[in-house]
Amino acid sequence: MNRPLRTTLGGALVVALLTSVAVSPAQAHPAGPPPTVLALPDGFQPEGIATTGRYAYFGSRATGAIQRVDLVTGRGTTIGAATGTPSLGLKVDTRGRLFVAGGTAGDARVLDTRTGDVLASYQFATAPTFVNDVILTRDAAYFTDSNRPVLYRLPLGRGGALPPADGFTTIPLTGAYEQIGTGVNLNGITTTPDGRALIVVQSNTGMLYRVDPLTGVSTAVDVPGQTFTNGDGLLLLGRTLYVVQNRLNQIAVVALNRAGTAGTFTATITDPNFDVPTTVATALGRLYLPNGRFTTPPTPTTPYTVVAVRAR
Repeated sequence: MNRPLRTTLGGALVVALLTSVAVSPAQAHPAGPPPTVLALPDGFQPEGIATTGRYAYFGSRATGAIQRVDLVTGRGTTIGAATGTPSLGLKVDTRGRLFVAGGTAGDARVLDTRTGDVLASYQFATAPTFVNDVILTRDAAYFTDSNRPVLYRLPLGRGGALPPADGFTTIPLTGAYEQIGTGVNLNGITTTPDGRALIVVQSNTGMLYRVDPLTGVSTAVDVPGQTFTNGDGLLLLGRTLYVVQNRLNQIAVVALNRAGTAGTFTATITDPNFDVPTTVATALGRLYLPNGRFTTPPTPTTPYTVVAVRAR
């Protein structure tokens, strides 16, 4: 049997114990609850989110900039330099490293969250490619490519050591999964509740698939009567899977079995402040979602926000 994939999702504890990343000293907690809507810089065009403690990291699909926001005070700061290429899916590990999916650049990079320095970068593919999202496990980082039926795996060595630039592997998906057309296919990624496999969502068909991380063999996750069209980011908390459906302005909630082979749809979460949310992470007992605003023409002065909702 495969060894469990112990994973952290947007700062949430899923299988392994997660300790807080060392960040700048916490500011005094203001009176009242944290805000439910937080502002990002105008023109930022957010996509991914990763959380640790009271802090969240957001990536810009326009410039590649990374913004760190204090979810209690709402104050933010830019870390690292903009790349001029997208920063999409994000995950932060217990060593204070931020893993970033590079979208149309076909790459990934790993940043130090304290300094913004690039610790490593990896060129997975060239056009057509769209490296969209990432999940961390105890011994690897896995990335989806929305233009290709593959996953990219970065093995993590002893003490979490990063591989060399050519040290990744490409895992072709086989079995039930089928690439459809040239639009966005593979998108969000997480693990199964038992930690032995991966779950991905195919945006254009609304299907969830369980993927063997060693072989790439996929099977459809049986959720009777449900598909998840426009499925984007995924978040697993215990056995509860949250599927962000971006252009539908909602989150589908699914109760999974331990193996992640089947589930039951249990709820839909909506909020009037949703404006095409892209993905989701948990912090401070809430779910946080950046508004991608895909249906709004972007300009340098277009406002962007992050919305907090209660989990179900």
